[in-house]
Formats: sequence, C-alpha cells, structure tokens
Amino acid sequence: MMSKIISENKVAQVAKLIDKAKNIVIVCHIAPDGDAIGSSLGMYHFLNALDKMTTVVIPDAMPDNLLFLKGTKEILNYSKYPEFAGELIEKADLIFCLDFNALKRLGEKMEVAIASSKARKVMVDHHLDPEGFCDVTISHPEISSTSELVFRLICRMGMFDLFETDSATAIYTGMMTDTGNFTYNSNKSDMYFIIEELIKKGIDKDEIYTKVFNTNTVDKIRLNGYAVSEKLEVFPKHKAAMITLTREELNRYHYRKGDSEGLVNVPLGIENIVFSAFFREEKDFIKVSLRSRGSFPANKVASEHFNGGGHLNAAGGEFYGTMEEIKERFVKILPLYNQYL
Repeated sequence: MMSKIISENKVAQVAKLIDKAKNIVIVCHIAPDGDAIGSSLGMYHFLNALDKMTTVVIPDAMPDNLLFLKGTKEILNYSKYPEFAGELIEKADLIFCLDFNALKRLGEKMEVAIASSKARKVMVDHHLDPEGFCDVTISHPEISSTSELVFRLICRMGMFDLFETDSATAIYTGMMTDTGNFTYNSNKSDMYFIIEELIKKGIDKDEIYTKVFNTNTVDKIRLNGYAVSEKLEVFPKHKAAMITLTREELNRYHYRKGDSEGLVNVPLGIENIVFSAFFREEKDFIKVSLRSRGSFPANKVASEHFNGGGHLNAAGGEFYGTMEEIKERFVKILPLYNQYL
C-alpha cells in the first residue's frame, strides 16, 4: 500500500481545476531530462484520457534517447516556435508546472510567458524551496522524482483506471532516470510498490532501460570515452572528481541531447570518490551536474555555488561564465566541504 503524502485538500483542489479546465498546458524546466519529460508525458496522456485539450511545451530541445516515448512528437519546443507556444500559454486556463521550483528554470523568454499568464497554475515538484508562483503547490523533496509525484497525484484523485501503458511508461522512465536506474535516492518501499503497479499497466521495464541507456551511437561512445580518458580530474584529498566538456569538444563528437547522460556518475565508481561534478558548456551557460555518495550534500554545493539545487546525492544548476572560471571555482570550494567526507 502506498503512503498518502499529498494532502487531501491539494488533491481536491487539483481535481477541481482539471474538471473546470478546457485548455491545459504542461511545462517543465530548461534542458529537460528524463524526469521532466517523463512527468510531463505521464500527465499529458492522463489528461488526454479525460478528453482535455492538452499541450506539453518545453523551453528547448529534449534528449534524443527519450524520443521513443509516445507523445514526444506532439511536444512543442518554445525556443523553436515561440509565437505559437506563446499563444497556447496565453489561451490556457490551467498550467501544470512540473519538475521545477522557480520560474528562472524555464529560461528567460519562457519565464516571462508563464509569469504573465492568467491561467491557474499547479506545481508538482521535488526540489527544495519552491517559489510561490502557483495556485497549488505540491512539493515533496523527500520523493526521488516528480514522475513519482504525478503518479501519486493521479491515484489520489481516484483516476488510476484512466492510467494507461503510455502514461505508465513515461512515469517509469522519469523515476528510473532520476535515480540512476534506482542506484540512489531509491531506498523506499513505496517506490517498488509503484513500479509493480506500472508493470501491471503493461510497461516493459527492461526495454525502457535499453532504449534510455543502451541504445548508443558511435559518436556517443567515443565522446564518453574521450571524457573519461582525457577530461577526468581527480582530487584525492577531497575525495572528489570533475569532468568537463567544452562546446568545441562536444561538436567534435557531433553531440546530441542525451549523449552525456549518466557521465557524471562514472567517477563515483572510483574507490574513495564520494563527490562527482560534470560541467557541460551550452550556448549561453555551463550546465552543472553533481552526484555524491553517503552524506555528502551535492544539493548544498549546487545551491550555494551554482544557482541550482536538488537532492542530497543528485543535484544540478547553471554557471554563467567560462569553463576555466567554473573549474577554478570548483577547486576553490572543495575544502569548504571536507567536513562531510
């Protein structure tokens, strides 16, 4: 049996908003990952089953390794179609804000569009310190993924019978990717009860794993090999490691969204390493991914130094500067966290 962590009042509020809504938009954070896409499509398929006019709008492109999920062809990329996406957001009477806790996580342009929308807004998220821009905020940092929260919300609204295989597959994908295939933040029994229910709905968990993690291009394999052999730096005194990839290096290996998925976890396989950082250069910023083992607070490092946050062992953020600057900052701040080693 699954514990009831979402309050009855919030469940009732969301059910009422859905019932009254005619045009619904689902949005998630910039550089969407498996949980952002999984929770969004999980909610999308559920709302479609209710015959609601629903659109998923994402700030920028999604990873290629998630394109197997049903519904990805209908997802609207705001950066590619800003006018059309803006019209849909403006016309919406309900907006689900999934897997982000602050409007800045949408990117500057989409942030303005959501902030100015008169639609009622519902946040479902698992990051710390949610901002108060939504009418209903369902925030549970103790839960490992937003996808799990979406599943819980649907069940609590008494609509599990409308939950079909496509939605279940998306939810499982989000849960799997946000726990590193259930290798961190995954030691609660509720999670495995949910997985059992998703399997009953017809998901093929082995196939999902293969498509997300084991369907690779030659370029991806070579990029990851290069990153580990040439760009891995280890700091034994601080039990930390760092991998960096510049835009030039990514382009050299014809980088596509998702090609570096899981790379940040690799250094944690080194004996005595408890903290790993991966810095990937994007167009306007450097994407920060942090992972840790034990009690080392990756989320604390992310929030205090990299405009981000997350969970104890899995966090992320952004850095607005050069690769050399972020490398210097990382080395400089390591001694500040020796107390957690």
